[in-house]
Amino acid sequence: MSRKLELIVLAIFLVFAVQFVYTSSTSDAEYGGADGEAENVINEITGGTYEPNAEPFWEPPSGEIESLLFGLQAAIGAGIIGYFLGYYKAKGRYENDLGYKDKKKSESDKHSL
Repeated sequence: MSRKLELIVLAIFLVFAVQFVYTSSTSDAEYGGADGEAENVINEITGGTYEPNAEPFWEPPSGEIESLLFGLQAAIGAGIIGYFLGYYKAKGRYENDLGYKDKKKSESDKHSL
């Protein structure tokens, strides 16, 4: 990486780090899921007559396990996406390094004569 690009990335990182530290030290924000907040807003709008259409068939015993399962789901999804991105990038690199595309093109030229 060039020196200029490294400085730009460092500056962006520092801006976000300073913003995070400032926000977390000056506010009383709690981390919570959006599902509960949405239900509260719907109850306010409808006057408390909201009833969910479906109930969960299993609820994790604690919030930590729920977070663990969510993180596991995200890690598995990221692994699958990363695998396919890496596979196609490596496939393209090996085709270029081995001249596979050129061979394929030259074979089609031979058949057309």
